[in-house]
Amino acid sequence: MTQGRKLEKRNVLITGGSRGIGRAIAHRFAEEGANLFLCARRGGPLEEVVTELQPFGGKIATHVADVSDQRSVQEMVQHALNEFKQIDILVNNAGIYIPNRFVDYSLEEFDQVIKVNLYGVFLVTQAVLPGMIERKKGKVINIASTAGKIGTVNQSAYNASKHGVIGLTRCVGLEMAAFNINVNAICPSLVDETDMLKPFVEKQTKILRVSGEDLLKQVVSQVPMHRFVHPEEIANLALYLASDESDGMTAQSIAIDCGRTMV
Repeated sequence: MTQGRKLEKRNVLITGGSRGIGRAIAHRFAEEGANLFLCARRGGPLEEVVTELQPFGGKIATHVADVSDQRSVQEMVQHALNEFKQIDILVNNAGIYIPNRFVDYSLEEFDQVIKVNLYGVFLVTQAVLPGMIERKKGKVINIASTAGKIGTVNQSAYNASKHGVIGLTRCVGLEMAAFNINVNAICPSLVDETDMLKPFVEKQTKILRVSGEDLLKQVVSQVPMHRFVHPEEIANLALYLASDESDGMTAQSIAIDCGRTMV
């Protein structure tokens, strides 16, 4: 077994661990020796990730769960504790994206985005923290967004949810500092190879009445590095926040967006 890996034998719970950013984080953490408990809304993609991660040698378990449902979250966390005894690192990655003009949002759409993206972080973190508090050690990493730092058109539900995640990160980070628990947020802009890029293009092109190609050209033109963020880049930042190297950092929201925002 490779020695000196940064997350050797650490137990990690990752929500939304079957695709995109969550999948990339699972891979990066597995490379560094972590045991992984992955959850998502569908079992099939989870099993695909398990097959990919087995060569790394760590323990892997999965659970199908809805992070917006309190009972589902409680069952998920209990299952994780039954498997691993304790959770050392939590990555709140599960999220959904429903774009629309503000005046056209239905209450059901707005409510769904807030429940998954914000209440999901609240429910899972609240369920995991007692064990970390007892041990006086832990890492919580929330996947927020640059949409939580700025305003953008036709996605007010998503922005509101991610602003909430950043606010929650700051408050919980301050409360948990006395227990040696680090709580931070990663704020990507648009990311390649994720489930959110497709609905972004499909819905925004209809609202703005432009082609998908023109929309992406317009978005990329606003990015100093003229490209989107790659999931692996987010995973590398998550590794830093999960490792001992970031022990002095808490209550922060870090943008990774190829220079698009500076807040």
